[in-house]
Amino acid sequence: MSFVSNSTGAFYERSLGQLAVLRESAEEFQTQIATGVRIQRGSEDPVAASRLRQLTRLEVRGETEQENAARLRQDLEETSNQIGGVVELIQRARELAIQAANDTQGENGRAAIADELEQMADELFTRSNAISITGAPLFAGTAGAPAFTRAPDGTVTYAGNGQVGTVPVAPGTDIERGITGDALFEFDVAGTPTSSFEVFSTLADELRTGTDPQAAAQTALSGLDEALNAANRNQTIVGTRAAWVEAIEGDQAIRSINIAEKRSEIGDTNLADVIVRLQQTLTALEASQTTFTRVSNLTLFNAL
Repeated sequence: MSFVSNSTGAFYERSLGQLAVLRESAEEFQTQIATGVRIQRGSEDPVAASRLRQLTRLEVRGETEQENAARLRQDLEETSNQIGGVVELIQRARELAIQAANDTQGENGRAAIADELEQMADELFTRSNAISITGAPLFAGTAGAPAFTRAPDGTVTYAGNGQVGTVPVAPGTDIERGITGDALFEFDVAGTPTSSFEVFSTLADELRTGTDPQAAAQTALSGLDEALNAANRNQTIVGTRAAWVEAIEGDQAIRSINIAEKRSEIGDTNLADVIVRLQQTLTALEASQTTFTRVSNLTLFNAL
């Protein structure tokens, strides 16, 4: 009788264990279908789970690099816009200098040109202290303060530094943020250091009070040419970097898609396959439950 009892207990234990396994499998398949995620726990597939963790790290880093590239592109676009405005101001100042050098310009004409030059000098100073969309100065290097300061006597001085700083936008790729104000607005004329601000203000002063305004206007052309060269040179640098960032953003988009596809391939539920397996499991579960009921109702079990 003890042998029969032990066999009966083993039968129940084995049957209930099999039913539990089938129910658990069915629940796992149902969860995979509901969530779209194949791996609920790392222990289910350690290799795949490890690969998914690696892909997650790549995704996080990729998102950071995409955000960096987007902000850098916006900063470079704003920098380009500001330099474009500087180029227009210098070109207009050059036109005015040519007019001032003309013998037909009288005192009133030269005064009007001086007024316009002073207004443009103010706009030049404003553009030199332009800020990015995040509020950081565009031309101050890595300094957080305005790029240029102006003394009571009108003298403009560069207050930034020569360090542009870089932005990581891809694995192993850092791009410089922009350009510094001294590179854009300061230069040499015949070996003498000067700046766009000084050229503008000196010409305006000479046109008002100088002893030979025509000669001063002619001399100013050399400074304006150097100012224009500096602005155009830096505009080219910024444009090259912006194009580089745009190309990298294209690569980032492709890389992001590839990572997403790989993640889906490894971790997403194959609905067609899982639905079939769920149906098979439910069929096996139903059959096991029926078999268990029938066997447990046999005469021998009823008698025990």
